[in-house]
Amino acid sequence: MDKLSDQHYINQIIQGDTNVFSVLVDRYKEMIFTLALRMIKNREEAEEVSQDTFIKIYNSLNKFKGDSKFSTWVYKIAYNTCLDRLKKNKKEENTILIDEFSDHLVKNLDNAFSALEEKERKQTIQNCLNLLSREENFLLTLYYFDNQNLDEIAKIMDINSNNVKVKLFRSRKKLAVILKKQLEPEILDYYERER
Repeated sequence: MDKLSDQHYINQIIQGDTNVFSVLVDRYKEMIFTLALRMIKNREEAEEVSQDTFIKIYNSLNKFKGDSKFSTWVYKIAYNTCLDRLKKNKKEENTILIDEFSDHLVKNLDNAFSALEEKERKQTIQNCLNLLSREENFLLTLYYFDNQNLDEIAKIMDINSNNVKVKLFRSRKKLAVILKKQLEPEILDYYERER
């Protein structure tokens, strides 16, 4: 029963069997919470946004037309719910200047990552992502960690694919600058110990 499609459960819910909504909640709760936490950067608020997202999903199930994947539709609702919360809170975002970025930096980052252990690498990437704006963090998360393609991201963020490419390029540049700043001391320290 766990292998049934999302559409099967959606049809059941629309026909009045509201108890099966819990199956969809179980399937998407971790994804929604993770995205909310990355954008909102506050655990309690991310939990509230997750709940709000599920309420919106439930109330809008009859509007899901199936012209995109259900997960894409869910991402879009979660994204917009996060944006609404951020507008409400009007929190300041960190900004990073990219004027010191050079294109060869991205290639050098691959070498730098190999010097770190897997766990340290993941934590370092997460710390650096948290220094980006919420939109940039969300975009890079969707693309690199959630394996969403450009068209899916465009639907989620309600922008066109070319705009996604431009934002993704700029976000990668900023992330590269941040990673360089974070990793350089560690790498220098690593090479000093190896001498």
